[in-house]
Amino acid sequence: MALKAPELDLACAEAVDVARDAAIARADMAGVGEHLGVRVEGTRVATHYFAVEHPGYPGWRWAVTVVRAARAKVVTVSEVVMLPGDGSLLAPAWVPWAERIEAGDITPGVLLPTADNDPRVEAGFTGGDTARDADPAEWQATRAVIAELGLGRERVLSAYGRDEAAERWIAGDGGPSNAMTKQAPGQCVDCAYWVRLSGSLGRTFGACANEFSPSDAQVVSVDHGCGAHSDVVEAQRGVDLPRPVWDTISVDDLLFD
Repeated sequence: MALKAPELDLACAEAVDVARDAAIARADMAGVGEHLGVRVEGTRVATHYFAVEHPGYPGWRWAVTVVRAARAKVVTVSEVVMLPGDGSLLAPAWVPWAERIEAGDITPGVLLPTADNDPRVEAGFTGGDTARDADPAEWQATRAVIAELGLGRERVLSAYGRDEAAERWIAGDGGPSNAMTKQAPGQCVDCAYWVRLSGSLGRTFGACANEFSPSDAQVVSVDHGCGAHSDVVEAQRGVDLPRPVWDTISVDDLLFD
């Protein structure tokens, strides 16, 4: 058997002024507009709706819930909230900070933790579980060799991390697909200012060391290029001077005969 829907309490339905006063007390600068209607919520419980007058909240409305206790004549306010209506202006869906951060968002004082499951990094060589059991002097010498080889870090770049970086660098301004490279007189791999990276990324990338290049101190690919290539030689431009209109250089010997 279906439950019978509660009927709208007459006292709650007529408490428009009580609901409006409650909305005004809460609204502050938002403002309270016309009464939009009332909806039954339960036995002796109803919600009155009022328009929001603030231009920054189009389509929003005040919802004031009133209630009347059993055998009571006075209606009291239970809740006052501002809710969006049909076609109202809503904020974009919330996205976690770790998902919406982009390149360039890390500024001085901002920390970006690396997740334990970040596929771009993997565990490095730090001696293993038996490192603490080794002789201190012997282990110190071993760690010196490990550090020299670059193997003493807790985390190192994984193969996925290297591939992801390479794809991003190739597609960026330091890659070959840009107007700068198309008009360059040569490629970076043949330039004296190009410093090759170490490791596997060095087969494809290096750093520019030309202070006059737009890519100075940036990672560029071997097939990148710019107009500041080291093989560009300044052209010799000779100038043919015309004969002077009044010769003040030659000496007339006949004046002293």
